[in-house]
Amino acid sequence: MSKRDYYEILGVAKGASADEIKKGYRQKAKELHPDRNSDNPDAEAQFKEANEAYEVLKDADKKAAYDRYGHAAFEGGMGGARQGGYGGQGDFASAFSDVFDDLFGDFMGGRGGGRQRATRGSDLRYNLRISLEDAFKGMQKTINVPTSVGCTSCSGSGAVGGAEPDTCPTCSGMGKVRAQQGFFTVERTCPTCSGLGQIIKNPCQTCNGAGRVEKDRSLSVNIPAGVETGTRIRLAGEGEAGMRGGPTGDLYIFIEVEDHKLFQRDGNALFCRVPVSVASAALGGDIEVPTIDGGRSRVKIPAGSQSGRQMRLRGKGMPALRGGSAGDMFIELAVETPVNLTSRQKEILREFDKLSENNNPESSSFFSSVKNFWDSMKS
Repeated sequence: MSKRDYYEILGVAKGASADEIKKGYRQKAKELHPDRNSDNPDAEAQFKEANEAYEVLKDADKKAAYDRYGHAAFEGGMGGARQGGYGGQGDFASAFSDVFDDLFGDFMGGRGGGRQRATRGSDLRYNLRISLEDAFKGMQKTINVPTSVGCTSCSGSGAVGGAEPDTCPTCSGMGKVRAQQGFFTVERTCPTCSGLGQIIKNPCQTCNGAGRVEKDRSLSVNIPAGVETGTRIRLAGEGEAGMRGGPTGDLYIFIEVEDHKLFQRDGNALFCRVPVSVASAALGGDIEVPTIDGGRSRVKIPAGSQSGRQMRLRGKGMPALRGGSAGDMFIELAVETPVNLTSRQKEILREFDKLSENNNPESSSFFSSVKNFWDSMKS
C-alpha cells in the first residue's frame, strides 16, 4: 500500500514553514494520542504516522529531499535512510520531545524550567511584643535577627575566589534530565546539580558552596503610632540571603501589643474602669482619671450614677494607624460596696436604709415585678 503524503498527514500545505509544520504536528499529536483514543484501534498507527511525517519535515535537508523525490528519497539508498525506517520508538522520542514543552509546558514548567542558577532567599518572620504606651506613641526599636547573609569570601557565588560556577555536565545547564518511558518523555530534577543547572568544582571554604553564611544582624525598625496586635511591617530585602548570589528575601515584623493594667483597647477606643464609693455615686462629684499619654483628666460624675455608667473623653483614645482623628476614651464607673465597717458605720447605714425606701427606683421596680410573678403563679 502506498504511503500517504507527509504534508497531508500533518494537515499543512506543501512549502509550509517550520513553525507551521510544528504547529500541525502539535495539533495531530493532541488529536491522535492513544491515551485520548482508547476506543479507536487505529489511533496508535495514525499517531506513529504523524510522528514519521514530522521527523522528516522538521529537518531542512530531509524536507528538501522529500520535496524533490517524495518517499523514494528514503528508500533504496537515496540517502538519509535509517535502519528500521522512521516509525520506531527512538524516532518518536526525538520528534515528540520537540513539542513536549508546547504540549505540557505549563504542567512541567516549560523547557529549561528547572534551571535556577540563583535562588531567592526565604522570607523571615519576627514577632515583636510592645507595650500599649509604645503603640500609642510609636517608637524606633532595634532588633537582633538570626539570618543568612551573603558570603563575603566568595561574593555570594559559592566558589573559591568568587569564580563563576560551571555548567552541569549531566543536564547541560537545564536543571532537569529527560527519560523515555513508552510514549512519554518524563522530566525529573537533575541529580548532579539538584536543579540548579550549575556545579561548583572548588567550593568556598567559608560557606561550603552555599554562597551565604548564618549571622545575627541588628536592625532598626520604625514602629508607627497606632499599631495593634496583628499589624505586619514589611522590611524589603532584609530576609534571608539568596543562594549563589540570588536576591534576598523580605523580613516581616508581626506586632503583639501587651495587655495593660489600666486600659482595655478595642480598635482605636480605650476603656478604663474606675471604682467610686457609694456616696460619690449617690451625691455626684468630680474624679481624676489617667490618660494613655501619661496625663490626667477630670471627669464629672452625675448624682445617682449606677455601676456600668460610661462617660466619654473625646480624642483621648489611640491614634489612627494611617492618619485621621484619634479614638475616644470611655470611663466606666464601678460603684464599690464598702467592707470592714465599724459599729458606727453600720449604725449609720441601717438608719440610712430605713430613710431611703423611696430612693431606690430600680429595686422597687424589680421587687414589684417579683411580687406580681408570685401572685400569678398562685392563681
